[in-house]
Amino acid sequence: MAGLSVVIPTLEEASRLPLLLADLQRWPGELEVIVSDGGSRDQTREVAQLAGATVLDSPKAGRGPQLRWGIDHSSHAWMLLVHADSRLPSIWHQRVRTVLNTPEAHLSAWYFDFNVDAKRRPMLWLLERMVNLRSRWLQRPYGDQGLLIQRQLYERIGGYRPLALMEDLDLVERLSKVASLRSLTCALLTSGERWQKRSMLMQAWRNARLRWLWRQGRSTEQLLRIYRR
Repeated sequence: MAGLSVVIPTLEEASRLPLLLADLQRWPGELEVIVSDGGSRDQTREVAQLAGATVLDSPKAGRGPQLRWGIDHSSHAWMLLVHADSRLPSIWHQRVRTVLNTPEAHLSAWYFDFNVDAKRRPMLWLLERMVNLRSRWLQRPYGDQGLLIQRQLYERIGGYRPLALMEDLDLVERLSKVASLRSLTCALLTSGERWQKRSMLMQAWRNARLRWLWRQGRSTEQLLRIYRR
């Protein structure tokens, strides 16, 4: 069984990280879990270490720098990149193992389908289906869908850039030019916190506006200020 490196960027994730770390224990082979922390002041480090993860202090905060730092310090050929507020489905290890045992799997990158952990509403149902259609047709899965990628392919495209925001879109745009992005045909459950704080349409509009501003050349620092409002 091939080994797997899991890289998780964190910032104040002590309350949610244990559930993800428990999900990861289903992996039947050699497992390396790296928590790349951006300066947490809660118990994130202690929680990760108790679960056997390696905790690294990223020199720079932000998902892009933290992911890059964690990946640079990982060891296995296959890497699973996942956000700390995610939950993996019970069959995730079976789907990933099937991919790793497929001869041509390294030529593609792989992602989970999108599913939000929130009270079910018609707009949420529509959002999930739109995101999954976008991922398949436009080859644009984002960071909250996870990413399974072989190290050589990751290095071929130059890896994550040290962006505080839009690091996932930047990566998949470069990735889709040289490889296909394929679904693992099972859904990762992502936190619905931001979808509950404001209306579904408002959050979708806000995300689309941020992507548009990024494509217009706005700096990630400017985008981060808008995002934090």
